[in-house]
Amino acid sequence: MAEAVPVRCPACLRENGYTAPVFPCACGTPVHPPLDLSAPPVLMTHRTWSDSWVAVRCTACGRESEWPHPELGCGSCGTVVRLPVHPARSADPAGTADPAGSTGSADRDGRGGRTGRVDLGEGGTADLGGGGTAAGPEADPSHVPAPPAAVPRPAFRPMTIRTARDAVATAALYLRWLGFQDVRQPDGRPIPSAAVDLRAPGLVAQVDPTTAPAGVRAVECVWLNGLTASATSVYFSLAGYTEDARSRADALGIPLFVMDLTGMPQPVNDPADALVGSGAWPQTP
Repeated sequence: MAEAVPVRCPACLRENGYTAPVFPCACGTPVHPPLDLSAPPVLMTHRTWSDSWVAVRCTACGRESEWPHPELGCGSCGTVVRLPVHPARSADPAGTADPAGSTGSADRDGRGGRTGRVDLGEGGTADLGGGGTAAGPEADPSHVPAPPAAVPRPAFRPMTIRTARDAVATAALYLRWLGFQDVRQPDGRPIPSAAVDLRAPGLVAQVDPTTAPAGVRAVECVWLNGLTASATSVYFSLAGYTEDARSRADALGIPLFVMDLTGMPQPVNDPADALVGSGAWPQTP
């Protein structure tokens, strides 16, 4: 978990504590945006989609991905500020970023047109040549870290779903089967409109037991709850998802599962397949 840092509000000058959110890289390593504490926070007057994302490099596998840009709301006056972040190439601890100062960046799958060398964590560096990639034919395969191995688990034993409470209990059992510890259910009867129905260290999850497909708003709500808690967000639905909700979940990296009345959750997008394959993401202490 990243350490809390003091941030002074430019409007009222109050000092607020801020902890950068931690996200799981595709290789399973927790990463967080490297804050530039030498630069003052930027007052937010309007928001654009492109400015809401920042490139962050994983120190373990060298993958460069886009994550939400750190923002903070002042607890005194409500002013929202954006926190400056070091460029991804400056966050490379081994100093192996492109020496020519290339401005190209990798996409979400780790591919890009940069030249020079990139850090591959403990495996060393790989030469990108004149357009090759770290995982491409010009790289030495021995230096490319292997993807996380599948976690050996016994077969999941589902429970029949008859009520909304059964749906929440089944999702909790499934998350424990995936490796999340101390999965907690809310007290009392589940509320279908509740933003988060299950919590565990490093996890927030929503279980939708209604008969209507989950929409974009529901997916975004569980994603925002995950950002607030610096945790992985997961969604379970009995009735499936709208097409827009699935597209939004894919863009945000939210694992989606659908459950039938036999109580067997099924992954319905790539992030869910990845979560099933690797188990719970490693959590920082």
